Amino acid sequence: MADKHLVPSTGDRVPKRRQRLETKYYNSELARLQVELVKLQEWIKVRELKVVCLFEGRDAAGKGGVIKRISETLNPRVCRICALGIPTDREKTQWYFQRYVAQLPAAGEWVLFDRSWYNRAGVEHVMGFCSDEEYKDFLETAPQFERMLIRSGIILLKYWFSVSDEEQERRFQDRINEPTKRWKISPMDVTSRSKWVDYSKAKDAMFAATDTAEAPWWVVEADDKERARLNTIRHLLSTIPYQDTTPDQIVLPPRQVDTTYVRPPIKKQHFVPETY
Repeated sequence: MADKHLVPSTGDRVPKRRQRLETKYYNSELARLQVELVKLQEWIKVRELKVVCLFEGRDAAGKGGVIKRISETLNPRVCRICALGIPTDREKTQWYFQRYVAQLPAAGEWVLFDRSWYNRAGVEHVMGFCSDEEYKDFLETAPQFERMLIRSGIILLKYWFSVSDEEQERRFQDRINEPTKRWKISPMDVTSRSKWVDYSKAKDAMFAATDTAEAPWWVVEADDKERARLNTIRHLLSTIPYQDTTPDQIVLPPRQVDTTYVRPPIKKQHFVPETY
């Protein structure tokens, strides 16, 4: 893809770094990048690529918002979101990576992991949901597992969303005060507040063990949600070479006309009440 598609447009003024992005500029850039995401999606399908993107970070770091902006204009048959819940009793007895392997893409598919196998290096370790032996084994085997994925032809991208404690606190309070967002705060989120330093240490250890040349961690400065979204999408597009395979504009054929066809009576149908 030509690099010009990734250069921020100059139609609107680009604000200074410390200023919040103007809404008009943000929306125009997001729309432009989403067009490129559609082109990338079509390239993945045509070339039968297998793409995996991991999104990790602290609670309220903005992972979900980025995933939503990436996927909202894409075909869910090609690009799907994987957000696994708590493992079942059976899954707890499996090889740790097993339930994630089941979610990996086939040819022509793209999977966005909203949290991933790195749960073991973060919440499971900090909250004591795994043993020290299981934790140490994960740090040792995760790079090996990812090398296997890459050797199999999977394109693997790992993003870590970095948010300050002040901004995380502000977002927590926003979720508490907004009824439509309260579901985002789980009991685990509340408990994790008392373990901020422990999570920081766990993240440092995770990076030391799994930030490899084959599968590096890409850190996203996420205090500014809008910038984080644009920067992540732009980086993703720049990392996977693609070409524009958008089909040519089609011409619709005339709609069929049958003068003998009679619609059934409208009274026999059930309509949603027009309340608005």
